[in-house]
Amino acid sequence: MPENTTASGHSRIRLSARTRKLAIAGAATLSGAALAFTLVPSGNAQATSEAVSVAPVVFSQEQVKDVKASITDQLAGATVKADAIAAKKKAADAAAAKKAAAKKAAAKQAAKKKAAAKAAKERKAREAASRSAKRAALKKAATKTYSNSLDGWIKESLDIMKSKGIPGSYNGLYRNIMRESSGNPNAINNWDINAINGIPSKGLLQVIPPTFNAYHVSGTSTNIYNPVANITAAANYAADKYGSIDNVDSAY
Repeated sequence: MPENTTASGHSRIRLSARTRKLAIAGAATLSGAALAFTLVPSGNAQATSEAVSVAPVVFSQEQVKDVKASITDQLAGATVKADAIAAKKKAADAAAAKKAAAKKAAAKQAAKKKAAAKAAKERKAREAASRSAKRAALKKAATKTYSNSLDGWIKESLDIMKSKGIPGSYNGLYRNIMRESSGNPNAINNWDINAINGIPSKGLLQVIPPTFNAYHVSGTSTNIYNPVANITAAANYAADKYGSIDNVDSAY
């Protein structure tokens, strides 16, 4: 039986092709394979395969140049894109660093401002305390103090008398005090007419209660035995009756 027979009026075609290859990255060359084929008609006869002949495809210099230019453009575009990304990242890093530096500087400035405010507040507090201490010292200096003795009582009474316009001298007061009570603020006379009448004389200048109450000087104690109050009231009474305590030389 004969091999590879076909029906009458039909033909079989065998096709062989060679693929093309493109080399990129430095060797900008393009080679390809051309496809050649042979058709063998069979009529009513047997179709027989024949070898396919292969011939290279030749490209023009212009086509090669175009391919090279395209590859170069692609590489250049990729480089530009990479450079742009790097530049963008660099700019972003620089902006972030600048922002961080500004934030750090702002924090430092805020801390400095806070420290300055605290120092100013402390300085004001010290100055206020210093002024307060000075005022207290001045007040203390302005406030005259007196000894708790006959000398001190007389001097304090004289200052009050002076402020109230009551005449009298240290000597006049001292002289009458020594005669009336010998300087004892708690002295009391239980034998004279006043005592007999139930209103004994009391204190340094031996003043009876009605007289003390009538001539009491405001700002002094209301206690008849209080040395300063007793002296001042008696001096006020003597000024009214005798012109001054200095004019009194006996019981008054």
